Amino acid sequence: MQNNKKQGVKIIGLTGGTGSGKSTVSQIASQLGVYVIDADIVAREVVKKGKKALEEIIDYFGPGILLENGELDRRKLGSIVFADREKLRILNEITHKYIIEEIIREIKIHGSTSSAILIDAAILIETGLYKMCDEVWVVSAAAELRKKRIMERDGLSAQEAENRIKSQMSEDEMKHYASAIIDNNKDMEHVRLQVIKLLK
Repeated sequence: MQNNKKQGVKIIGLTGGTGSGKSTVSQIASQLGVYVIDADIVAREVVKKGKKALEEIIDYFGPGILLENGELDRRKLGSIVFADREKLRILNEITHKYIIEEIIREIKIHGSTSSAILIDAAILIETGLYKMCDEVWVVSAAAELRKKRIMERDGLSAQEAENRIKSQMSEDEMKHYASAIIDNNKDMEHVRLQVIKLLK
């Protein structure tokens, strides 16, 4: 995977488990002038109707994972893969290459006009995207707080929330790759001060 240091742009990888508060950190970084690439948005784009990734998903999971309009039923697919690690692995195998391709394309476009680029990605480590980053920030939050946040955010049951948390790499594993750990157990100002310090 190519590195972009030659462009002179600092690339920051931001990761953390679901509900840890990555979007809070990326929002603060954006307000401070950092160009943010949100891997969740990229992931939604690459599985739109007519895209190669969606065709591959249909080939494996069948047309039952589509809405009536031919778009992906994300909720239905989520309920399948977050309850079955092997199916999640296959879905990731299909989508990750397209997500990486698009992120690299965005870095090339914005690398010459930004002082720093932040890649906000839950899958930063699993995809190897961290290898092209100058720094890796891991957002940390207590497990119960994360569970509560995703139940409220996504309208999930306690069991569904736990399945999502368990489907990801553990926070302890992520910390092995971290050049910085951002604590998100308090309020937004506490997070903002940490981000300001890291960007200095």
